[in-house]
Amino acid sequence: MLTNAGGLSREKQIEVVAKLGHLVGDAAGDEALGKRAWVLLTEAIPGGWGLWGHAHTNEELVAAARAEIGAIAAVRSAG
Repeated sequence: MLTNAGGLSREKQIEVVAKLGHLVGDAAGDEALGKRAWVLLTEAIPGGWGLWGHAHTNEELVAAARAEIGAIAAVRSAG
């Protein structure tokens, strides 16, 4: 899982890993598999998000995501 640097507190890291393990176990139909799943938590440094041929800072990426969410919401409300 890739997040921005410092994006998850230790509590959130633990929660995310537990939830991803449950998802793996549920998808496989084998709870034991979820308990054996390895989750790699990776943090992107500012400027470390490559998207649309540009190295984005965390702030640029958040702004782009918010703009995309707004565009999707506008289409849904119009349709």
